[in-house]
Amino acid sequence: MRILGIDPGLQTTGFGVIDMDGSKLTYVASGVIRTDKVQQGNLPNRLKVIYDGIVEINQRYQPNAASVEIVFVNVNPQATLLLGQARGCCVTALVTCNLPVAEYTALQMKKAITGHGRAAKSQIQEMVKRMLKLPSVPGPDAADALGLAITHAHASPSMNKLAALDVLNRKTHGMYRDGRSH
Repeated sequence: MRILGIDPGLQTTGFGVIDMDGSKLTYVASGVIRTDKVQQGNLPNRLKVIYDGIVEINQRYQPNAASVEIVFVNVNPQATLLLGQARGCCVTALVTCNLPVAEYTALQMKKAITGHGRAAKSQIQEMVKRMLKLPSVPGPDAADALGLAITHAHASPSMNKLAALDVLNRKTHGMYRDGRSH
């Protein structure tokens, strides 16, 4: 299985691609999508750069699944809203590419990679380097994206077993149907 991890950001969106064969993880690619060449106040064009970048990554590496970081609420509400829009753009691009999308918090990813939820970026970079046997540490955004892919690789077998037991299926009572609640 090939997994694409995405660390959303409005200026820099990290991506990481790994292959999972049983419990063996292999590095495929990683990098960032940058929007700094687009005018700062032009949010729609910056989101388009992110969207187009993810579509291109999907075409190039053809992953089977994707994992995205869940946005945390920041002290600055404007920054949180902008990050949320970048994240929504990432999820939309992945879904448009027909990829199943798993979502993990930064805390979940840090625990999966380093063993504790308050790990520094440098610790994540070093552990990703070790886990994937890389020659050097990846950049911080690419390391987070690879960490999300690794987290999904570790979690997906358990999630698939739970899904087979029908434990994870969403309940339909109290949900909207055709614009009306039932």
